[in-house]
Amino acid sequence: MERSSSTFSVRETHGILLRPDNRIHAASEGLGWSSLYASAQREAPYEGSFRAVRDHLMILHLDGPVAVCRVHGKCQERRTVRPGGLFLLPGGLDYGVRFEGGIESVHVYLRDAVLREVAAELFGGDPARIELVPRIGNHDPLIEQLALGIREALTDPDPASAVYADQLARTLGARLLRAHSNRNPQPAKPPPRGGLTRTQLARAIEFMDANLDDRLALGDIAGAVGLSPAHFIRQFKASTGTAPHQYLVRLRLERAKCLLRETDRSIAQIAFECGFSHQEHMTHFFGQIAGTTPAVFRRAVRKVAQFVVPSTEPGRRSVTLEAAHRSVAAPEAPV
Repeated sequence: MERSSSTFSVRETHGILLRPDNRIHAASEGLGWSSLYASAQREAPYEGSFRAVRDHLMILHLDGPVAVCRVHGKCQERRTVRPGGLFLLPGGLDYGVRFEGGIESVHVYLRDAVLREVAAELFGGDPARIELVPRIGNHDPLIEQLALGIREALTDPDPASAVYADQLARTLGARLLRAHSNRNPQPAKPPPRGGLTRTQLARAIEFMDANLDDRLALGDIAGAVGLSPAHFIRQFKASTGTAPHQYLVRLRLERAKCLLRETDRSIAQIAFECGFSHQEHMTHFFGQIAGTTPAVFRRAVRKVAQFVVPSTEPGRRSVTLEAAHRSVAAPEAPV
């Protein structure tokens, strides 16, 4: 099926992450993320010049201090950046940089299209007029926590990580616009908070359910109901009390439970058909949400099913497989 946006590749970045002396710990390459590109690494000292890219770069320094010199246009800055310090480079700028020491860092590239989408939602008017302001060494606790959350998502087995990354990207975009841009100080009127209509909610859930075995992005789900991703996140959560990526995980687990009850397919095959990366990923979320493993769940429901007794009342079943499932499934916990 056609996707609303393409996967964000390292080849679209400045190329800093491709330097052979960097030691990459984890990266979003191959994860299907479209709203941002992220990487966690040990950076060696270096000096270089880079041509502009369209998207926006944010670097979080995890250790240090380290002296950094940056040149863009006629502006040259040299700062000693301490742990938690930010390096923010808006898209569209050529720049030069010299890192005078090695650091542990998180690089996050945010799609310009996502930033413009969020700007239109927040402020109205022409989002193209809003520009980010370059930063070096500034501290922003909210951006720091978002960057750490993105780093954690790089190694999270969550099968809905692409949807989760889309949500983090839009939260990051909103913070950058509010605290690090030339935005108009008068925000547009906030959108209504009543949630999705019944038709929109049903359409969104049907779309997710029909594509559980595929790698979904937030834009794909939002597009199915005709909303922008930023608006869809708020409205979906208002309607369900759950973020889209959490709801998607639960749908995948319900599909897995059905296949475990009603088929003899292997657990690995079921994991693949339900959109999990592999069997261990499904087992992880099965334990977290259902309180058991797929194998134990399958044995339990089949053992209970052996004792199903037909009802003597017309049109009624005394014990169903669904009831058997409820009798052995543990209470669900939040994702």
